Amino acid sequence: MSAATRQLPSLRDFRSALIVKPSSLGDIVHTLPAVKVLRAANPWLKIRWLANTEWTPILQGSSLIDEVIPFPRKTFRGPSGLLRFWNWRRTWMTLPREEPEIVLDFQGLLRSGVVSSWRGSKMVIGLSDAREGSRFFYNHTVPVDAGAHAVDRYLEMPRAFGIRIEPEDITFELTPGKAPAGWPDSLPGFIAVHPWSRGEGKSLSNSALQALCDALAPHPVVLVGMTADATRPAGGHIHDWSNRTSLAELIWLMRQARFCISVDSGPMHIAAAVNPQTLGIHTWSDPRKVGPYPSAVNVWKAGRIAPRTEFSAEECQRDVGVQDQDARDIGQWVSKRLG
Repeated sequence: MSAATRQLPSLRDFRSALIVKPSSLGDIVHTLPAVKVLRAANPWLKIRWLANTEWTPILQGSSLIDEVIPFPRKTFRGPSGLLRFWNWRRTWMTLPREEPEIVLDFQGLLRSGVVSSWRGSKMVIGLSDAREGSRFFYNHTVPVDAGAHAVDRYLEMPRAFGIRIEPEDITFELTPGKAPAGWPDSLPGFIAVHPWSRGEGKSLSNSALQALCDALAPHPVVLVGMTADATRPAGGHIHDWSNRTSLAELIWLMRQARFCISVDSGPMHIAAAVNPQTLGIHTWSDPRKVGPYPSAVNVWKAGRIAPRTEFSAEECQRDVGVQDQDARDIGQWVSKRLG
């Protein structure tokens, strides 16, 4: 009998659970609802989460998790990275835990499968869309629709354990964050704009960003995010906080914003998780699969603004960049909503 068809064990047979979801930023946000329902249905479980060191601030202090374990993946790069990875294994296997422990691999890559196996726990569960041979490290595999949104795929994990999930149970409990150092008291009702992404073809051009900011005037605009581009839009209502906020500060800032506008990126999913007044901008990516999940959040795709579930397959397959007029239309749409 295959691992995919055997019945899963009961979570009541375990004292602790390890969540393996090291990256990426958006995917960690997408995993939060699944962990929340696991916590609510099994309050006795000690829950730990292994995450890349750079992403741990979005988990630290969360009521869903008892311990966040940093995964120093960046230190494993380079010629000596494999040796450091092997040495890290010794520490990983000896970290405290409550036995018996169950390992839930939401990542589904070779690296996460190996790390889950190295933990030494007897039970490792993964998802059926796992890649790179990671399924060979699982005792059980939970069937998922590989074409579904990440949040829905990850929710299949608690459902496989018999947990009933109602729509109101699907929430994103991020940490509160903290105010950036030197944050002024004179920016009430600001609009947070996150215009840059590491993904090719996702960032706004300088001219489109200027057109967007112009259309948002006179509302205060706060630019956030990381970029190597030194060009910034001009305007007295624009406040440049790019390259100046930590992850925790970005969460706080997006919570405080009257509205958030973001290109498809990890910060877009943070904005959608903490602020229903958010608009995600998609060029070539499919918002039905990777867009902001909450139903109250809207998406710009192929010249139209609507919740992600209202776009057709044909629309989602189109690769349409944001031109200057599109940016002006987006700014005017947001301004009209704000009154």
